[in-house]
Amino acid sequence: MSVQAKVSGLPRLSQFCLSNFLPRPVSPRNEEASFCPFQKAAVMSAVPAPVFRLGYPFFACPHSSSCRLFFPEDPVKIIRSQGQYLYDEQGREFLDCINNVAHVGHCHPTVVQAAHEQNLMLNTNSRYLHDNIVDYAQRLSETLPKELSVFYFLNSGSEANDLALRLARQCTGHQDVVVLDHAYHGHLSSLIDISPYKFRALDGQKEWVHVAPLPDTYRGPYREDHPNPAEAYASEVKQVISIAQEKGRKFGGNPVSCAVGLAVLDVLKTEQLQAHAANVGSFLMEHLNQQKAKHPIIGDVRGSGLFIGVDLIKDETLRTPATEEAEYLVSRLKENYILLSTDGPGRNVLKFKPPMCFSLDNAQHVVAKIDDILTDMEEKVRSCKTLKIQPNSVKHLSEETQPTQIQQDGKLTST
Repeated sequence: MSVQAKVSGLPRLSQFCLSNFLPRPVSPRNEEASFCPFQKAAVMSAVPAPVFRLGYPFFACPHSSSCRLFFPEDPVKIIRSQGQYLYDEQGREFLDCINNVAHVGHCHPTVVQAAHEQNLMLNTNSRYLHDNIVDYAQRLSETLPKELSVFYFLNSGSEANDLALRLARQCTGHQDVVVLDHAYHGHLSSLIDISPYKFRALDGQKEWVHVAPLPDTYRGPYREDHPNPAEAYASEVKQVISIAQEKGRKFGGNPVSCAVGLAVLDVLKTEQLQAHAANVGSFLMEHLNQQKAKHPIIGDVRGSGLFIGVDLIKDETLRTPATEEAEYLVSRLKENYILLSTDGPGRNVLKFKPPMCFSLDNAQHVVAKIDDILTDMEEKVRSCKTLKIQPNSVKHLSEETQPTQIQQDGKLTST
């Protein structure tokens, strides 16, 4: 029996998950040979036992185009979390600078208890009356301008953006959309169509999608030396709109999710996490800017609160994205038990978006490690113009030492 035939007997969710990890094409005479080593070396606890009884130990392969993992050369298996920390199967603690979705921190006891207690009573869709839904809407409205008083509870940002798009089209009678360059709005087909970040690598730009330049004063057409960049970018958007004019939910808002939402609002208030995030974010920005003055590879530091980007460059004049260097830095941070990711069109921006309980000590620790790694890269790697030994460096290399190239997979090779 073929692999696909065996998979077809599994529940639909298992079929969907496993189909993404099947090798393509599967050899009819030697199916096992078409699996890469990562797929063969399956972690038994990672998938349901019935899958293994089929005789094929499937595993999410980091080398598959259908599976994207952080740190694919040495994946991290996370099994537990608390606050701003993640723990792997060996009990090692990682500082989480990535997961902003867990606003108040991973597994906050107040949030966990609220979900558990409501799950014991009722968890159904929002087609019925329930106090949690009304109470949550009321609490949210108190944090927003009065004009924002109608709420649709949905499962994800993608679903929310899709609904907003449909509402706008229903209201205006038009299909045209103006978006910012490099924008990403979600992974639904309707949202990929309006996300330059995605559609440029897929089906291209639709005629009804109009792209305005990103108001970027570091890399955009109107930079920090422009007398009024805000007005210039606004004028660009106005022009795009003029051209466009010439051309003529099931389970969101269930009692459990609303109980969780109420608990999150309680934690935000009682632990003053908004003020905390502003304070820690300001501290982090200040110390990252100190590193910018010290390390030429840091071209720009920008952000708000704890959502911060650090733009790494190969050349100070051209501001060429230091893509490989950014990937290498992130891999080195991971070796130091700090999880960070990259983003941006050039994949060269270190992106901070930790849970809001991220502390001053955490910020200081991350900045110190970045400083250590960049100093080491300046002394040993020197793969680009901005990785040069600083005058105040303690260590110095001999003149015979050759610079090092960083490959796209983050590995080093001597030149």
